[in-house]
Amino acid sequence: MDDAATRERRWGRLTRRMAFSFSAANIAGALILFVFVGLIMPTPDEVAGDWTFFWINLALLVPTIVVATVVANWLGRRAAEPVRRWFVTGEAPDERGRAAALHQPVAQMKGGVVVWTGGTVLFAIVNAFISVPLAGLIVLGALMGGIFACALTYLLAERLGRDVTAVALASGVPEEPVGPRVATRILLAWAMAAGIPLLGGALLAIAVLGGADVSRRQIAVNVLFLAVFGLTFGLLAMRIAARSVADPVEDVRAALREVQAGDLDASVPVYDGSEVGLLQAGFNRMADGLRERERLQDLFGRHVGREVAQRALDRGVELGGEAREAAALFVDLVGSTTLAATRPPGEVVEILNRFFAVVVEATHRHQGWVNKFEGDAALCVFGAPEDPGGAPARALAAAREMAGRLAAEVPEVRAAIGVSWGPVVAGNVGAAERYEYTVIGDPVNEAARLSDLAKEREGVLASEAIVSAAGGAEAARWTVGDSVTLRGRAEPTRLASPA
Repeated sequence: MDDAATRERRWGRLTRRMAFSFSAANIAGALILFVFVGLIMPTPDEVAGDWTFFWINLALLVPTIVVATVVANWLGRRAAEPVRRWFVTGEAPDERGRAAALHQPVAQMKGGVVVWTGGTVLFAIVNAFISVPLAGLIVLGALMGGIFACALTYLLAERLGRDVTAVALASGVPEEPVGPRVATRILLAWAMAAGIPLLGGALLAIAVLGGADVSRRQIAVNVLFLAVFGLTFGLLAMRIAARSVADPVEDVRAALREVQAGDLDASVPVYDGSEVGLLQAGFNRMADGLRERERLQDLFGRHVGREVAQRALDRGVELGGEAREAAALFVDLVGSTTLAATRPPGEVVEILNRFFAVVVEATHRHQGWVNKFEGDAALCVFGAPEDPGGAPARALAAAREMAGRLAAEVPEVRAAIGVSWGPVVAGNVGAAERYEYTVIGDPVNEAARLSDLAKEREGVLASEAIVSAAGGAEAARWTVGDSVTLRGRAEPTRLASPA
């Protein structure tokens, strides 16, 4: 964040650039007036051949430009004072301060309207004593010069004040456009680019049709001048107006490319109060929504498993399940009650976190997912909801890796692992307001009972059924032993353990 001195210098540079730009716009408007009256339009008969009016207006023009420039800059500074106060102090603008920043282009243009109105009245009164038709020409010329100067002032103020507008809109964006809309900017540019030359040509044509003595050469020179003016200043005006729309759109396009590349932190500065600014703000809100959706999806995946989360996002959610074959791996700590009684709670949590980290990593490595944590135990599933194939072999490999890593990385505790395979029902169980995705079936119960038995034996036990289903190299890593009737089961289970 810039300090107060830096912000003061930034504000000073901005006001100097604006003062120079607005002065140049008003001087250009005065030159349009001078050229229109002195060169383009035929001189009224009562002053034809008498250059007194020319020197009087020229003598009046120079001090008028100086005074008008001073007054216009004073009005501009006065209009910008509410913005300067919060910008220099670094405070977030309130509603009035934000509105003042958004209305600055219009406020600066109004200052130009005041100056041009006063100057037009002054010149019209002075020249009315010389010639009423001459005063009328001056009013028409002032209208053309004033339109040009005020329109250019607005476009320049909008362009130069983007940094301040961005700061003002950083704390909140209006729901509706503020100030002139894009269509108004285009009309202002059209008035500068085409309206003034066309008006000048039309007035010249009216004068010729009215009987003014204008040579063909003079008409050709005037038309050529108007064409050059329209091409030159028209290009300037249209470029400024076009960039006022194209720059924000290009910013949004660049940010969209970043989002498409996976960078959801992309955002665009909002520096426009019109529809273009609402477009910028809309993109930022969209990016916020995508980031929020990504966070929710990440949290959802961490709670229920990424495979289940992706399935829910892709297919929706409904209660019920589907029958399929899957492998269940149940892992449980041995002596968890003693662990909790003999160690501080914080240390117990730290051990459990390391224990579950190994369980999750080993399960994911073999394309399974942790269905649920049950205190100091976990149920891991292979083959549901999606089955890439080879679920029995993957479950057995995960059990072997898990046992080895737990012994090496969490030596403070001992784990018992049971692995089983068979038909299950996989789906959402619960109520419409609260449910979970899980697997239900005999393999889950058998894996839990094998885990209980493994606490008394080798530490890892599997059923013969899953070893037979795995086959190949994985089956060769297991040794089939005796048969045991597990608690709660009628049929005996033949046990297998890592060779």
